[in-house]
Amino acid sequence: MLYIKSLEQAVPVFKALGSDIRIRLIQTLLEHQEMNMNELASSLGITNGALTSHVKKLEESGILAILPEHSGHGNQKVCRINVDKILVDIASNNDSPAEDSYSIDIPIGNYFNYSVYPTCGLSTTDNLIGEVDDPRYFAHPSHVDAKILWFGRGFIDYRIPNMLPPGQKIDRLTLSFEISSEAPGVNSDWPSDISFFLNNTKVGAWTSPGDFGDVHGMFTPDWWFPNWNQYGLLKMLVIDRHGTFIDGLKISDVNTQQLTFTSQDDMVFRFQVDEPSQNIGGLTLFGKDFGNYNQDINVKVHYTPNV
Repeated sequence: MLYIKSLEQAVPVFKALGSDIRIRLIQTLLEHQEMNMNELASSLGITNGALTSHVKKLEESGILAILPEHSGHGNQKVCRINVDKILVDIASNNDSPAEDSYSIDIPIGNYFNYSVYPTCGLSTTDNLIGEVDDPRYFAHPSHVDAKILWFGRGFIDYRIPNMLPPGQKIDRLTLSFEISSEAPGVNSDWPSDISFFLNNTKVGAWTSPGDFGDVHGMFTPDWWFPNWNQYGLLKMLVIDRHGTFIDGLKISDVNTQQLTFTSQDDMVFRFQVDEPSQNIGGLTLFGKDFGNYNQDINVKVHYTPNV
Protein backbone atom coordinates (compact mmCIF):
# COMPACT_ATOMS: atom_id res chain seq x y z
CA MET A 1 0.00 0.00 0.00
CA LEU A 2 1.14 3.51 -0.84
CA TYR A 3 0.14 5.83 2.02
CA ILE A 4 0.11 9.53 1.13
CA LYS A 5 -0.39 11.93 4.02
CA SER A 6 -1.32 15.09 2.11
CA LEU A 7 -2.57 16.34 -1.24
CA GLU A 8 0.81 17.96 -1.83
CA GLN A 9 2.56 14.60 -1.48
CA ALA A 10 -0.01 13.08 -3.85
CA VAL A 11 0.83 15.35 -6.80
CA PRO A 12 3.48 13.02 -8.34
CA VAL A 13 1.05 10.10 -8.09
CA PHE A 14 -1.79 12.08 -9.69
CA LYS A 15 0.55 13.11 -12.50
CA ALA A 16 1.75 9.55 -12.98
CA LEU A 17 -1.84 8.33 -13.28
CA GLY A 18 -2.84 11.17 -15.63
CA SER A 19 -2.03 9.26 -18.79
CA ASP A 20 -4.03 6.69 -20.74
CA ILE A 21 -0.85 4.85 -21.72
CA ARG A 22 0.36 4.61 -18.12
CA ILE A 23 -3.07 3.34 -17.01
CA ARG A 24 -2.86 0.67 -19.72
CA LEU A 25 0.70 -0.11 -18.58
CA ILE A 26 -0.50 -0.66 -15.00
CA GLN A 27 -3.39 -2.84 -16.16
CA THR A 28 -1.04 -4.92 -18.31
CA LEU A 29 1.37 -5.51 -15.43
CA LEU A 30 -1.48 -6.42 -13.08
CA GLU A 31 -2.60 -9.01 -15.61
CA HIS A 32 0.85 -10.49 -16.26
CA GLN A 33 2.46 -10.03 -12.80
CA GLU A 34 5.80 -8.86 -14.24
CA MET A 35 7.21 -8.14 -17.70
CA ASN A 36 10.44 -6.89 -19.19
CA MET A 37 10.70 -3.67 -21.19
CA ASN A 38 10.54 -5.37 -24.60
CA GLU A 39 7.42 -7.30 -23.61
CA LEU A 40 5.74 -4.20 -22.24
CA ALA A 41 6.53 -2.05 -25.27
CA SER A 42 5.24 -4.74 -27.62
CA SER A 43 2.05 -5.23 -25.60
CA LEU A 44 1.33 -1.48 -25.51
CA GLY A 45 2.26 -0.92 -29.16
CA ILE A 46 4.90 1.74 -28.43
CA THR A 47 8.67 1.96 -28.82
CA ASN A 48 11.10 1.14 -26.03
CA GLY A 49 12.21 4.76 -26.00
CA ALA A 50 8.67 6.00 -25.45
CA LEU A 51 8.07 3.35 -22.79
CA THR A 52 11.12 4.43 -20.76
CA SER A 53 9.68 7.83 -19.82
CA HIS A 54 6.35 6.32 -18.75
CA VAL A 55 8.06 3.66 -16.63
CA LYS A 56 10.26 6.32 -15.01
CA LYS A 57 7.24 8.42 -13.93
CA LEU A 58 5.52 5.39 -12.43
CA GLU A 59 8.70 4.32 -10.66
CA GLU A 60 9.31 7.81 -9.20
CA SER A 61 5.75 7.89 -7.84
CA GLY A 62 6.23 4.53 -6.09
CA ILE A 63 3.61 2.72 -8.17
CA LEU A 64 6.02 0.61 -10.20
CA ALA A 65 9.24 -1.14 -9.27
CA ILE A 66 12.18 -2.10 -11.46
CA LEU A 67 13.50 -5.46 -10.34
CA PRO A 68 16.98 -6.94 -10.70
CA GLU A 69 17.39 -9.25 -13.65
CA HIS A 70 15.77 -12.67 -13.29
CA SER A 71 16.75 -15.73 -15.26
CA GLY A 72 14.58 -16.21 -18.31
CA HIS A 73 14.36 -12.49 -19.08
CA GLY A 74 17.75 -12.13 -20.75
CA ASN A 75 19.45 -8.84 -19.99
CA GLN A 76 16.20 -6.94 -19.57
CA LYS A 77 15.16 -5.27 -16.36
CA VAL A 78 11.81 -6.51 -15.09
CA CYS A 79 8.84 -4.26 -14.18
CA ARG A 80 6.27 -5.03 -11.51
CA ILE A 81 3.49 -3.07 -9.81
CA ASN A 82 4.73 -2.13 -6.36
CA VAL A 83 1.43 -1.39 -4.57
CA ASP A 84 -1.93 -3.02 -4.03
CA LYS A 85 -3.68 0.15 -2.81
CA ILE A 86 -3.11 3.90 -2.85
CA LEU A 87 -4.46 5.80 0.15
CA VAL A 88 -4.54 9.61 0.12
CA ASP A 89 -5.30 10.81 3.65
CA ILE A 90 -6.83 14.23 2.91
CA ALA A 91 -8.14 14.80 6.44
CA SER A 92 -4.96 13.80 8.26
CA ASN A 93 -3.15 16.33 10.40
CA ASN A 94 0.13 16.58 8.54
CA ASP A 95 3.33 16.05 10.45
CA SER A 96 5.37 19.15 11.18
CA PRO A 97 8.71 19.70 12.94
CA ALA A 98 6.84 20.83 16.07
CA GLU A 99 4.63 17.75 16.26
CA ASP A 100 5.14 15.52 19.29
CA SER A 101 5.79 12.01 18.03
CA TYR A 102 8.38 9.29 17.83
CA SER A 103 8.99 6.38 15.46
CA ILE A 104 10.30 2.87 16.12
CA ASP A 105 11.17 -0.04 13.82
CA ILE A 106 10.59 -3.40 15.48
CA PRO A 107 12.42 -6.32 13.81
CA ILE A 108 10.25 -9.33 13.00
CA GLY A 109 12.35 -11.55 15.26
CA ASN A 110 12.16 -9.21 18.25
CA TYR A 111 9.03 -10.76 19.79
CA PHE A 112 9.00 -11.59 23.49
CA ASN A 113 6.04 -13.95 23.85
CA TYR A 114 4.30 -16.46 21.61
CA SER A 115 2.13 -19.54 21.34
CA VAL A 116 2.21 -21.02 17.85
CA TYR A 117 1.18 -24.23 16.11
CA PRO A 118 2.24 -25.79 12.79
CA THR A 119 2.63 -25.12 10.03
CA CYS A 120 5.29 -22.81 11.47
CA GLY A 121 8.86 -21.67 11.17
CA LEU A 122 11.24 -18.74 11.02
CA SER A 123 14.33 -17.80 9.08
CA THR A 124 17.16 -15.30 8.82
CA THR A 125 18.27 -13.96 5.43
CA ASP A 126 20.83 -16.78 5.28
CA ASN A 127 19.19 -19.90 6.69
CA LEU A 128 16.23 -21.44 8.47
CA ILE A 129 16.27 -21.35 12.26
CA GLY A 130 16.06 -24.96 13.35
CA GLU A 131 13.42 -27.25 11.85
CA VAL A 132 10.17 -26.15 10.26
CA ASP A 133 6.88 -27.07 11.92
CA ASP A 134 8.57 -27.34 15.32
CA PRO A 135 7.35 -24.51 17.62
CA ARG A 136 10.26 -25.09 20.03
CA TYR A 137 12.57 -23.16 17.70
CA PHE A 138 10.59 -19.96 18.32
CA ALA A 139 12.39 -19.99 21.69
CA HIS A 140 15.85 -20.42 20.16
CA PRO A 141 18.12 -17.45 21.00
CA SER A 142 18.70 -16.75 17.30
CA HIS A 143 15.00 -15.91 16.85
CA VAL A 144 16.00 -12.26 17.28
CA ASP A 145 17.70 -12.48 13.85
CA ALA A 146 14.57 -13.75 12.08
CA LYS A 147 13.45 -11.76 9.04
CA ILE A 148 10.38 -13.87 8.31
CA LEU A 149 8.13 -16.04 10.49
CA TRP A 150 4.92 -17.95 9.99
CA PHE A 151 2.44 -20.11 11.91
CA GLY A 152 -0.89 -21.84 11.30
CA ARG A 153 -2.62 -20.60 14.44
CA GLY A 154 -1.72 -18.95 17.73
CA PHE A 155 -0.28 -15.54 18.56
CA ILE A 156 2.93 -13.55 18.77
CA ASP A 157 3.60 -10.50 20.96
CA TYR A 158 5.81 -7.47 20.36
CA ARG A 159 6.62 -4.84 22.95
CA ILE A 160 6.35 -1.29 21.60
CA PRO A 161 8.96 0.85 23.38
CA ASN A 162 7.17 3.46 25.52
CA MET A 163 9.00 6.76 25.01
CA LEU A 164 6.13 8.96 26.20
CA PRO A 165 7.37 11.92 28.24
CA PRO A 166 5.69 12.27 31.65
CA GLY A 167 2.29 13.96 31.51
CA GLN A 168 1.60 13.02 27.88
CA LYS A 169 -1.11 10.81 26.33
CA ILE A 170 -1.27 8.98 23.01
CA ASP A 171 -3.44 10.61 20.36
CA ARG A 172 -2.66 8.30 17.49
CA LEU A 173 -0.81 5.02 17.04
CA THR A 174 0.18 3.88 13.54
CA LEU A 175 1.68 0.50 12.67
CA SER A 176 2.61 -0.75 9.21
CA PHE A 177 3.72 -4.29 8.40
CA GLU A 178 3.91 -6.78 5.54
CA ILE A 179 1.65 -9.75 6.21
CA SER A 180 -0.12 -12.66 4.54
CA SER A 181 -1.85 -15.93 5.39
CA GLU A 182 0.05 -19.19 5.95
CA ALA A 183 -0.98 -22.10 3.77
CA PRO A 184 0.80 -25.44 3.48
CA GLY A 185 2.99 -24.51 0.53
CA VAL A 186 1.43 -21.40 -1.04
CA ASN A 187 -2.13 -20.56 -2.02
CA SER A 188 -3.28 -17.10 -3.12
CA ASP A 189 -6.86 -18.06 -2.21
CA TRP A 190 -6.34 -18.95 1.46
CA PRO A 191 -8.29 -16.52 3.66
CA SER A 192 -7.23 -16.04 7.26
CA ASP A 193 -8.89 -13.98 10.01
CA ILE A 194 -6.09 -12.15 11.81
CA SER A 195 -6.84 -10.22 15.00
CA PHE A 196 -4.86 -7.36 16.52
CA PHE A 197 -4.59 -6.68 20.25
CA LEU A 198 -3.07 -3.84 22.24
CA ASN A 199 -2.49 -4.68 25.90
CA ASN A 200 -5.01 -7.53 25.74
CA THR A 201 -7.68 -5.30 24.18
CA LYS A 202 -8.80 -6.52 20.77
CA VAL A 203 -8.66 -3.45 18.54
CA GLY A 204 -9.93 -5.18 15.41
CA ALA A 205 -9.49 -7.91 12.83
CA TRP A 206 -8.66 -8.20 9.16
CA THR A 207 -9.00 -11.10 6.73
CA SER A 208 -5.88 -11.84 4.71
CA PRO A 209 -6.89 -13.10 1.26
CA GLY A 210 -4.06 -15.56 0.76
CA ASP A 211 -0.49 -16.80 1.02
CA PHE A 212 1.38 -15.46 -1.99
CA GLY A 213 4.00 -17.38 -3.93
CA ASP A 214 3.17 -16.72 -7.60
CA VAL A 215 6.36 -14.67 -8.13
CA HIS A 216 9.58 -14.24 -6.18
CA GLY A 217 9.43 -11.50 -3.55
CA MET A 218 11.36 -8.40 -4.56
CA PHE A 219 13.61 -8.57 -1.48
CA THR A 220 13.28 -12.28 -0.70
CA PRO A 221 16.74 -13.92 -0.80
CA ASP A 222 17.61 -15.83 -3.97
CA TRP A 223 18.08 -19.09 -2.06
CA TRP A 224 14.53 -19.05 -0.66
CA PHE A 225 12.40 -22.03 -1.64
CA PRO A 226 10.23 -21.28 -4.71
CA ASN A 227 7.11 -23.02 -3.35
CA TRP A 228 7.17 -21.11 -0.02
CA ASN A 229 5.81 -17.73 1.08
CA GLN A 230 7.31 -15.06 -1.18
CA TYR A 231 5.66 -11.77 -0.23
CA GLY A 232 2.73 -10.24 1.64
CA LEU A 233 0.52 -7.17 1.59
CA LEU A 234 1.61 -3.95 3.25
CA LYS A 235 -1.08 -2.99 5.74
CA MET A 236 -1.42 0.14 7.84
CA LEU A 237 -3.23 -0.07 11.18
CA VAL A 238 -4.20 3.25 12.78
CA ILE A 239 -5.75 3.73 16.22
CA ASP A 240 -6.84 7.32 16.84
CA ARG A 241 -9.56 9.30 18.65
CA HIS A 242 -12.20 8.08 16.17
CA GLY A 243 -11.53 4.34 16.20
CA THR A 244 -9.29 1.70 14.61
CA PHE A 245 -8.64 1.58 10.87
CA ILE A 246 -6.91 -0.70 8.35
CA ASP A 247 -5.81 1.17 5.22
CA GLY A 248 -8.28 3.94 6.06
CA LEU A 249 -11.25 1.58 6.54
CA LYS A 250 -12.74 1.46 10.03
CA ILE A 251 -12.61 -1.99 11.64
CA SER A 252 -13.70 -1.13 15.20
CA ASP A 253 -14.71 1.68 17.56
CA VAL A 254 -11.75 1.05 19.88
CA ASN A 255 -9.95 4.40 20.16
CA THR A 256 -7.04 6.04 21.94
CA GLN A 257 -9.35 7.71 24.47
CA GLN A 258 -10.23 4.24 25.73
CA LEU A 259 -6.63 2.98 25.59
CA THR A 260 -5.13 5.09 28.35
CA PHE A 261 -1.34 4.87 28.58
CA THR A 262 1.10 6.69 30.80
CA SER A 263 4.86 6.93 30.44
CA GLN A 264 5.16 4.02 32.90
CA ASP A 265 2.93 1.54 31.04
CA ASP A 266 3.93 -1.37 28.82
CA MET A 267 2.60 -1.33 25.27
CA VAL A 268 2.21 -4.84 23.89
CA PHE A 269 0.94 -5.47 20.36
CA ARG A 270 -0.29 -8.93 19.42
CA PHE A 271 -0.92 -10.65 16.08
CA GLN A 272 -3.30 -13.55 16.59
CA VAL A 273 -5.05 -16.19 14.49
CA ASP A 274 -8.18 -16.89 16.50
CA GLU A 275 -9.75 -20.25 17.14
CA PRO A 276 -12.62 -20.74 16.58
CA SER A 277 -12.88 -18.55 13.49
CA GLN A 278 -14.46 -18.78 10.06
CA ASN A 279 -11.05 -18.62 8.40
CA ILE A 280 -8.16 -20.17 10.32
CA GLY A 281 -5.53 -19.65 7.67
CA GLY A 282 -2.47 -18.71 9.71
CA LEU A 283 -0.21 -15.73 9.19
CA THR A 284 3.20 -14.81 7.82
CA LEU A 285 5.14 -11.69 8.81
CA PHE A 286 7.83 -10.34 6.48
CA GLY A 287 10.64 -8.11 7.72
CA LYS A 288 13.56 -6.37 6.08
CA ASP A 289 15.22 -8.40 3.32
CA PHE A 290 12.07 -10.46 2.70
CA GLY A 291 8.91 -9.87 0.70
CA ASN A 292 8.05 -6.84 -1.42
CA TYR A 293 8.57 -4.08 1.17
CA ASN A 294 11.98 -3.74 2.71
CA GLN A 295 10.81 -2.88 6.21
CA ASP A 296 10.24 -4.25 9.69
CA ILE A 297 7.17 -3.45 11.80
CA ASN A 298 7.07 0.35 11.66
CA VAL A 299 5.45 2.11 14.62
CA LYS A 300 4.72 5.81 15.02
CA VAL A 301 3.31 7.26 18.23
CA HIS A 302 1.73 10.75 18.32
CA TYR A 303 1.09 12.31 21.71
CA THR A 304 -0.17 15.48 23.40
CA PRO A 305 -0.30 16.81 26.98
CA ASN A 306 -2.65 14.88 29.25
CA VAL A 307 -5.02 17.65 30.33
